[in-house]
Amino acid sequence: MSITETTIQTEQEYVLQTYRRPPFVIEWGEGVTLYDAKGRAYLDLASGIAVNALGYGDPETLAALTAQAGKLIHVSNLYHTIPQAELARMLCQASFADRVFFCNSGSEAVDGALKFARKWAKTHFRPGKTGIVAFEHSFHGRTFGALSATSKEKYRAPFEPLVPGVTFAPFNHAGAAAKAIGPQTCAVIVEPVQGEGGIFAADPTFLQALRRLCDAHNALLIFDEVQCGLGRTGSLWAHEPAGVSPDLMTLAKPLGGGLPIGAVLLAQQVANAIEPGDHGSTFAANSLITAVAQVIFRRLNDPAFLAAIRDKGQYLDKGLRSLQARHATIVDIRGRGLMWGLDLAIKAQEVIKLGYQEGLILVGAGENILRLLPPLIVEKTHLDQALDGLDRILTQLEEK
Repeated sequence: MSITETTIQTEQEYVLQTYRRPPFVIEWGEGVTLYDAKGRAYLDLASGIAVNALGYGDPETLAALTAQAGKLIHVSNLYHTIPQAELARMLCQASFADRVFFCNSGSEAVDGALKFARKWAKTHFRPGKTGIVAFEHSFHGRTFGALSATSKEKYRAPFEPLVPGVTFAPFNHAGAAAKAIGPQTCAVIVEPVQGEGGIFAADPTFLQALRRLCDAHNALLIFDEVQCGLGRTGSLWAHEPAGVSPDLMTLAKPLGGGLPIGAVLLAQQVANAIEPGDHGSTFAANSLITAVAQVIFRRLNDPAFLAAIRDKGQYLDKGLRSLQARHATIVDIRGRGLMWGLDLAIKAQEVIKLGYQEGLILVGAGENILRLLPPLIVEKTHLDQALDGLDRILTQLEEK
């Protein structure tokens, strides 16, 4: 058997089957291109689900990885390490935050933020102020706490009962939010741009209304920027256009350049309620990961880099609108920067499957939404390649 056949057979025999993977084996990558075990090239338009912001084989990232691996990888959070402290300083100085808690994933970051919010409320207010307001189409992760704030029934139902006290309100509806947020609310959690839920951007007025409501009811505002943050939308933080700041913010995906890291950013008023022993993680913020994350963050926080994302986003927007004019199967286009969703009249999975034949790695965001999340280093020539491939795929599907 070939290495492809052997690998797939081994995976199917020994790995828990929680994913439906395509019938090829990815072996290596360079720039924005992935290569399978047979040597076939694929233009990556998924970035490992918004993780690989600098693509594959970035020299500076690899140099930091190699240098730190030769010095220190892990000692646990029982001890001080230089890379963790430096990364925390960088994140705080570039955001609203005064403190950072590091973890290993986006779901863990959300769990941490919800725990911190409840501890803050318990510290300052009467018992029973434990309510959490989340929104329809939200996705915050698959651990119990994060899943409890995720609205999609398909994800929730098999594991209920979940963490109690979560209420869901319509997204981008300030009036409905006002009815849901009250004296019992300790936190409101929202994605400034919803990812898994279908690439829906929060209106600036909606985020501003949430800020006012949280202030009025002594509740904390949590922005989940695990997928939309760190430059993906063309600004360092996706909430910047709204002109409001949260009390907590969750980060993960691109921060580690493919290594597992998450972070909760906190205002000092929240941090004051947290004491040693309230939360922790064995592996979080080890020296290897935080050394690499410093390189990633410095690159993503470069104004010229962010300006280039905005320029490429406008270019892709124009190309997608042109594609929509030729294909009735594209119902709607939503996005900003290099985070886009195509709402289709057909199943997204049909496009994804044909994408492999075209040499395109694509990902969905629900049954009918095709999501485009290329590495942030993508060039306009790559975007042209993607648009041409999508044009051929949609033409083929429409001719059926």
